[in-house]
This record gives sequence, structure tokens and C-alpha cells, in this order.
Amino acid sequence: MADPRAESLVTSFAMKWLNLNSLDLVQPDPKIFNTFNATLREDFIAEAEKFLDSILLENRNVTELLTSNQTFVNDTLARYYGIDGPPTSAFKQVTLTDPNRFGLLGKAAILMRTSYADRTSPVLRGAWVLDKIIGTPPTEPPPNVGSNLAEPSAEAPKTVRARLEAHRDNPACKQCHGVIDPTGLALENFDAIGQYRTTDRQAANAKIDASTVMPNGVAIDGPVQLRQELVKSPEKFVTAMTEKLLMYAINRQLEYFDMPQVRKVVRDAKKDDYTLTSLVLGIVNTDAFRKQGPAAVSKTASKQNSVAEVKK
Repeated sequence: MADPRAESLVTSFAMKWLNLNSLDLVQPDPKIFNTFNATLREDFIAEAEKFLDSILLENRNVTELLTSNQTFVNDTLARYYGIDGPPTSAFKQVTLTDPNRFGLLGKAAILMRTSYADRTSPVLRGAWVLDKIIGTPPTEPPPNVGSNLAEPSAEAPKTVRARLEAHRDNPACKQCHGVIDPTGLALENFDAIGQYRTTDRQAANAKIDASTVMPNGVAIDGPVQLRQELVKSPEKFVTAMTEKLLMYAINRQLEYFDMPQVRKVVRDAKKDDYTLTSLVLGIVNTDAFRKQGPAAVSKTASKQNSVAEVKK
């Protein structure tokens, strides 16, 4: 962990785990978001990498990825966030005063990656939280179910929330969306490029409603209360991260028989305050990591090898 090559746990693992290595897939509509440019995208990525590095490689509790009031900005990103920052393009660590920006859920890179080019997506954001933070990824939508929330041009513009609620009235959609949407709706104060807002410019400046009810019945309002609800059970986030880290370590999907090992890694890491080192040490001592067999050989290939040996 002290080796410089441990940096790959940020660049090759964490950025991919959080889907931030593919931020280029989102190309904000320049007619709607005319302040966005390629430089901002690079700044979003740099902030995310430096933030992940500061928590993971400085061996802090990994749940600080959700709660930390520290981040890294340069002059451009500081102006974008509306905070005090360094006067140059060099990134510096700063202490945030707005709790809406704390942790991963306040990072522009996350908020843009879970949006569409022209609007926010409570569905994408909710699914991201379920998968990355809670560790319960939603099922794929059934075939032939419409997912287009575009409005007819003749109608008055509606907020994304209003359009989503109309979509959710479809019985085929309600079961899954009832689980996915609540966490995404709590992040509606952030637009599709991660700027904080209280009104929706695309819906005649309608007031943003970020209130929702979580699947467990808890009512919340906005990103701060969402984060507070998520960190009430820190072991869920640590387990979700450990699963992905073990997959990264053994280069395969996890099976049911791997899960007791995941739970043991998480239990043992608790006494060391859930640091990345404690998770890595736990993983490299699992049977899943230490007792990996050779790649499976097909019956045909095995038979051919046997014949070759006989001929020899």
C-alpha cells in the first residue's frame, strides 16, 4: 500500500467502480448548458481522482467518501461551485462549508455521469446509489417498457419529477421505480452538469422539489438528508465497496459462496476503522484470492492434450 503503484487502486479500480472513467459518454447539450466545456470536464475528473486519493490512499475510513467536507479545486472549479479557492489552475485542498457538496454525492463528476445530455435523471442517479453505495443494484427493466420522458412540443414544460411520476403510474413501471426513484429525486437540486439549483430553468423556473420517501419508509428532503440516511448503516457501503474490490482482485463475478468471505472481510475491517488497507489485507487473505485455480479447460481441449501426451 506504500508503493506508488497503489495509485492504481484509484485510477484503475475506484474510478471504474464509480463509472467515472467513462465521463466522456455524457455530452451536455450546448444549447441548454452553454457554460460547460472540455476544460470543466477535465476539472471534474481531476477533482474526483484527488478526492478518492485523499480518502483511500491516506488510509482514512472509506465511509468518508460519503461524508467528507474536503475536496480539491482550482480557480475554475471554485468559481463553478461558487466557493473560495486558489487563484490559479493548480488544484488545492479546500474545506467545504455547504453540506450539499460533501462527499461523492456532491461531486460534479458523479452528478453529470448520472444524467442525460439535456436533463437530470432520477432513475440513473437512483440506480447508481443503489448499486455503488447500498450494494443492491436494480434489475434491468422488462422488455418493451417505454423509458422516454420527452415531452410533446405542444405541451407546457414540466419538471423531470412530474414527467417521472406520470411514467411511474404505469403498473409495469411502478414496482421497480418505487425502489429506484427516491434516492435520485433527493438529488434533483443538482442539474445535469452538477450545479446546485432551487428552480428548474427548463420547466419555466418551477421550484425544485427534492422531497421523497425512501424504500424503508423514511421521509427525506434533498441531498443532505439523503447522505445522512445512507451513512446510518456504514457497513452497507463498506460491503458494497468490498464486493467490487474483491471482484477487481480476482477478476471475476462473485458467487454465492464468496459472500461469507466478503462479510468476514468487512467484520474484521471494522476494528481498523474500515480503512482501505484493512479491506485489502482482508481480501488477499481470503480463499477466493489465495486459492484461485487455473482457467477451466474445455473437455475437447483436455482430450486433445491427452492424445498429444500419449503421442509424445
